[in-house]
Amino acid sequence: MAFAHGSGSGRHSPRNRYVADVLNEGGFATVLADLLTADEERVDDRTRQLRFDIGLLARRVTDIVDWLGTAEETSELPIGLFGASTGAAAALVSAADRPDAVEAVVSRGGRPDLAGDALPRVTAPTLLVVGGRDGVVLRLNREAFDVLPYDKRLEIVPDATHLFEEPGALERVAALARDWFAAHLVPLHK
Repeated sequence: MAFAHGSGSGRHSPRNRYVADVLNEGGFATVLADLLTADEERVDDRTRQLRFDIGLLARRVTDIVDWLGTAEETSELPIGLFGASTGAAAALVSAADRPDAVEAVVSRGGRPDLAGDALPRVTAPTLLVVGGRDGVVLRLNREAFDVLPYDKRLEIVPDATHLFEEPGALERVAALARDWFAAHLVPLHK
């Protein structure tokens, strides 16, 4: 499982690390990698522009997918992508660009709309998870859901906002992700 972070988040994000821990407990290997270099992070902290450069972020996710497919330790494992915020768009673009490699995608509070013309090319089963109180992002996910062509599901976590900080919200996201990947990927162990 590779994580695609977005909107100023990285591999140290407590939310993504929590989800990764739940996936690990479910038998999945996870890779959390920063999509921006340290220098790019500093620029983005000032400009907020690189976090919306979906082309750049998607190339970085695709590089990770390619690496996972060739690394001795992971080359035989199925690949799933977990994207948050703008990282979800990057994950979907990568899934569209590597349909034979990416076998499932989960988006947490994502911006799948930013994947643009890649959305109709996504063949990987895709789960979109959105907070019920995240109005604009919920609308954008509903619109993107209509464009996704294949196995897809939109799951709304009631009373949750964009960061899923409400009691039980992140736990629900992690359980949904674990169950989605369990249904579409083969875990390492049980």
